[in-house]
Amino acid sequence: MDTQKIIDKVKCFLLDLDGTVYLEGKLIGDMQNTLKKIRESGRKIVYLTNNSSRSKKGYIEKLKKIGIFDERDDVYTSGNSMEDYLNTYHKGKKVYLVGTEELRGEFLESGIILSEDEADIVVLSYDTELEYSKLVKAVTFMHRGAKYVCTHGDINCPAQEVYLPDIGSFIALIEKSTGKTPEVNCGKPYTEMGDAIKRALDLSGEEIMMCGDRLYTDIAFGGVNKISTMLVLSGETSIKDYEKSDTKATVVFDSLNDLQKYL
Repeated sequence: MDTQKIIDKVKCFLLDLDGTVYLEGKLIGDMQNTLKKIRESGRKIVYLTNNSSRSKKGYIEKLKKIGIFDERDDVYTSGNSMEDYLNTYHKGKKVYLVGTEELRGEFLESGIILSEDEADIVVLSYDTELEYSKLVKAVTFMHRGAKYVCTHGDINCPAQEVYLPDIGSFIALIEKSTGKTPEVNCGKPYTEMGDAIKRALDLSGEEIMMCGDRLYTDIAFGGVNKISTMLVLSGETSIKDYEKSDTKATVVFDSLNDLQKYL
C-alpha cells in the first residue's frame, strides 16, 4: 500500500521515546520540527513508553525541559498501564514494588497499597535505583505465594555508548534464581496497554500509528493490538535485524524525521 495513503489515515501517532525521539535525552535529528509538523497537521501525539523508571508527571517535566512537550500532547507509560491493571483487577491488594521512588509516589497517588512487610502482588518495574535487598524481598514474597507481574519486558534501554540493562534483564535474573516469570506484562506489545490506549483515543487501528525502534515491543504492539506501525532505524533495530525478522511494520523509516515529507 502507498505510504502517503497510510499516513493520511492516521489521526494519532503513538511515539516511543528512547531510540525514537531521543537517545539519552539528546533529540534525534530535526525532531522538534517533526513534532511541530505533526501537530500542525491536526494530529495528536501520545508519548507511549515502556520505560517505567519515571512517572507521567516526571516524563512531562523532562519533555518540557528539552522543549518537545505541548499542552495538546499526552504521555502514557507502562507504569500507568500497571496502575490501571492493579486498580481494575486487584483493588485493595497489598503490592510490593521494585521501582524508583518517583514511580512509588505515582502508585500511591493512584490509590495502590504499597507494603514492605507482606505482599499479595510483586510488581517488577525498570528500577534504576535497584538494590540487592529489593530483589531479596521480591523473591521472598514470590516464594510465599505472591502474584508476580511486570510493567514491561524490554531487555535493554537504548543509550549512545552501550545499551543499558532494562527490566527484561532483571526478569532473566529472577527466572535463573527462582524459575518464575511474570504472569502479566502491562507494557508493549501486550493488550493491557493497547486496550487502554484504544479506549482513551476512541479511534480505529488505521487511525493510530505506533512509531518505535523495537520489533518485539513497538512493532509487535501493532500486530497484537491491530494498529498501524512505523519502524524507525534510529535505535535498537538495524535494517539487517528487520530483514531477518518475521515481525513486519506498516512502514519503515530511517528516523521519525522522515515523516515530515508525508505531512
